[in-house]
Amino acid sequence: MPTLAHVALGSNLGDRAAYIHAAAGRLGALPATTLRALSPIIETDPVGPQGQGPYLNAAAELSTTLNPAELIAGLLSIERDLGRDRAVTQRWGPRTIDLDLLLYGDAVIDAERLTVPHPRMHQRAFVLVPLSQIAPHALHPVFDRSVIALLNALSAS
Repeated sequence: MPTLAHVALGSNLGDRAAYIHAAAGRLGALPATTLRALSPIIETDPVGPQGQGPYLNAAAELSTTLNPAELIAGLLSIERDLGRDRAVTQRWGPRTIDLDLLLYGDAVIDAERLTVPHPRMHQRAFVLVPLSQIAPHALHPVFDRSVIALLNALSAS
């Protein structure tokens, strides 16, 4: 049975829109995976070290029979193919592409190399705004709140 997974996409180097679209196309080309939706792209201020340019951010909804470890391996492979080397890039620093697994169905995973749901998604408008445009009623399995409710709570604070 396929699982719905949600992925955040971000870029602030080079042709940012081209990187987002290339990554989205590659998400849909992962084995046993279909790209069901891609949000509109938004521009946001960077979070992290000073001196970065603005980001373009989007969210994707996938239907997949890959397990979470296989899916994250696919995301990391796409990042490498598009010029990102996590071993040398500064955390929260500039990057050609950033792919974060936000939700994997109703799974809650706390492993050494994978945490689902994404541990900071509920604190980030640059994640919740695009995600709310394609999956407003997707539930955060830890908080038992919809994406739109998380966005509304963030906006109110």
